[in-house]
Amino acid sequence: MEDVLDVYKRPYDAAYPVVCMDEQPTQFLKETRKPIADKPGCLTRIDHEYERNGMANNFIFTEVLGGWRKVNVRARKSAVDWAHEIKELLDVDYPDARKVVLVCDNLNTHTPASLYRAFPPCEARRLLTRLEIHYTPKHGSWLNIAEIELSVFTKQCLDRRIPDMETLKEQARHWYRKRNIANKSVDWQFTTEKARVKLKRLYPQFQMT
Repeated sequence: MEDVLDVYKRPYDAAYPVVCMDEQPTQFLKETRKPIADKPGCLTRIDHEYERNGMANNFIFTEVLGGWRKVNVRARKSAVDWAHEIKELLDVDYPDARKVVLVCDNLNTHTPASLYRAFPPCEARRLLTRLEIHYTPKHGSWLNIAEIELSVFTKQCLDRRIPDMETLKEQARHWYRKRNIANKSVDWQFTTEKARVKLKRLYPQFQMT
C-alpha cells in the first residue's frame, strides 16, 4: 500500500509519467422493440425487455497529473489483450517517455509474463525496459486512481443500453476525448501518513519497553 502511495507523491515528470490502469466488462443489450421518440412534454419510452448481445472489456488508462485518460474496448480480457494495450501505451501514447510508471491491480494477466506470451522475447524485453509496475495490494484495488475514472466512465457513458462493440467504442472515444479537452483530474489526498492513522490495525503493534 505504501509503495503505491509513495508513487502518487512523485512530482510530475514527462520522462517518467505515472499512469494508472484498470478494466471492467460491459454487456451489450439490444432493444427488442423500437423506442418511441421523445416529444414535447414526454421523454423517450423504452420497453423493459431487451436482448443480450455479447460482452466486451474496457481497458482504461489515466495519467492524473497530466489530466489524460483513454478507454480502449476489446472483445476479451486475456493476457495477450493486456500486452497489446501496454505496447500501445508505450509506443503510441508515450513514445518519448523514458519509462512509464504503471499502477494496476495484481490480476494474473497484469504481469511481465503476458508480454512474453504476446510478443517475441526481444520485443517483450524492449517493452519491459520502459515499464515500471507497481501493484495495489490484494483487497486494496481502491488505491488505484483508475478505479475513480472507471466509476465516472460507468456513470456518464454506460448508463444506457449499448447494443454492440462499435457503439461502445464510439461513445467511449467521445467520453474520454471530451474529458481530456476539459483537462479533468482527480484530487487524490490519501497519503502514507493518513494510512498509518486510519489503517493502523493493519500495521504490526510494538510494545515499547
